[in-house]
Amino acid sequence: MVTFEGLGENFKFIVLEVENQARSTQKFMDAPSRKRYAKITSRDDYIDNLKTIIENKCYSRIHSDQSLDQRQVNKIRAIQVICVNLEKIADYFVNIVKQMQYLDDQSFVQRYGYGEVFEVILDRLGAVLDAFHKEDMSRALHICKAEPMLDDIYKVRFDRVMNEMGMGRDAQSLVTVLFIFRYFERVGDALLNIGEAVIFSLLGERIKIEQFDALQQTLSKSGFGDSFSDIDFSAIWGTRSGCRIGKVEQRENGPTTEEKRQGSIYKEGSLEKIRKERESIMRWKQIFPNLVADIYGFHEDQDKGAMLVEFLNGCTLDEVILSGDGELVRNALFVFESTVLETWTTTMVELPLKTDYIRQIQSRLDGVLQTHPEFWRTPKRLGGAEVLSTDTLLTTCAEIEGELEAPFSVFIHGDFNINNVVYNHEAQQIHYIDLYRSRDFDYVQDASVFLVSNFRMPLFDAEHRGRINNVISQFYGFVKGFAAKHDDHTLQARLAFALARSFYTSTRFELNHKFAKEMYNRSMFLLERISQYRGGDWEQFSLPEDILYY
Repeated sequence: MVTFEGLGENFKFIVLEVENQARSTQKFMDAPSRKRYAKITSRDDYIDNLKTIIENKCYSRIHSDQSLDQRQVNKIRAIQVICVNLEKIADYFVNIVKQMQYLDDQSFVQRYGYGEVFEVILDRLGAVLDAFHKEDMSRALHICKAEPMLDDIYKVRFDRVMNEMGMGRDAQSLVTVLFIFRYFERVGDALLNIGEAVIFSLLGERIKIEQFDALQQTLSKSGFGDSFSDIDFSAIWGTRSGCRIGKVEQRENGPTTEEKRQGSIYKEGSLEKIRKERESIMRWKQIFPNLVADIYGFHEDQDKGAMLVEFLNGCTLDEVILSGDGELVRNALFVFESTVLETWTTTMVELPLKTDYIRQIQSRLDGVLQTHPEFWRTPKRLGGAEVLSTDTLLTTCAEIEGELEAPFSVFIHGDFNINNVVYNHEAQQIHYIDLYRSRDFDYVQDASVFLVSNFRMPLFDAEHRGRINNVISQFYGFVKGFAAKHDDHTLQARLAFALARSFYTSTRFELNHKFAKEMYNRSMFLLERISQYRGGDWEQFSLPEDILYY
């Protein structure tokens, strides 16, 4: 399996994302809603971003690594072609859901039986990873055969639509149906390109579909169906927001009147996300001028937005913790905790508020189950003992959460991962980045996200894990001290909810199944403990601290 510079992880995620877009598009066509429409269009940015990252890694690897043999080069080239076509397929799904607005009755398209289209598409998308990684020629051929099948489906619908248009009714809706099935037919063209790319990766030659049947038997006897050795995957850290990010540097001989803009960061994505991040940065800037980057420019263009922001010097906190010497790490954590204390204290509003940790789990379940479908538990009974299903457990815990309130709110980061904190040692300064989710909420959410972002770092040797666990222990002590100082007597109860949320939702980014299962089990343990405590005094609830350490 190709793992160059994280290529294997990126490749798997883009395949899974496009599969998810197909399922979401089918659900939208079955029952259109604004929520489903927004989900499909917003995830398209993430897929575009993944495609760009993969292309850059492919080109970089091919041109910089002279040790690659031709077979490895062919596989990298195939990944690039596959990902370009996956991104096209995702675009076609967005176009399909946009076409639905032109139907006089959005159920009109259901008369034309698009279910078989999605059966073909989902079946082929589901075969891409196995075909590529297992070097399976028969699966590659199976993917290619989607193209003539979708062509035939389109021809049947085309003839029917033309016949019905002659009757002089529903002209606009009929034209729209034709456009929708035309996009389905173009998905078939992209699947053909994907199948051909897999075959190219096996043979090193571009083979047309007419030659596939003749070659299939010969290749199956040549050992191309053998599996690769199992590979452990590590999580991808970052690039999940759907925004494209790049560094903009001033040329050496360029103008020097705006030197501070050298090394600026350009960020482009959906207009809604860029607007929210801009608003969050501006609010942080008003309260803590040196905590976040300056905004140098902002631009809107239809449904896209772009910002040019200050490049913040320093290292992300995870880099400091994993590679810095003891004194540097202690100093960085001191400055970090001082900064967190100041932000929480300054923005505190002493009014109780409800939390929504279980709702956050429920809203991310599709992503979790797309990556790990087995992380959905059905009810079980053994003797007199009953194990609740995931659905029942979440519903029960959501009801219980309604009994709890945070005693006050603070302005939280909202995505307080350890790699969203930058430490500048020379300036003794902490900076926050990626502020799209900032809001007034329970400080426990930021605490849980930070703790779990440490836990889920995919490093398991004793030295690195010791460093990580020391940070977790120190920050947990800091959080408990803050709670005691501000008379927050239900910290441990709310932290159980928040950690269950962070552990569960983090599994969608972890492809090392054993490690993902660890986080899932910890989430289930906490949810069960919460459900069993129902009716108890939440001020007396005790969080088992061992849950924080691996």
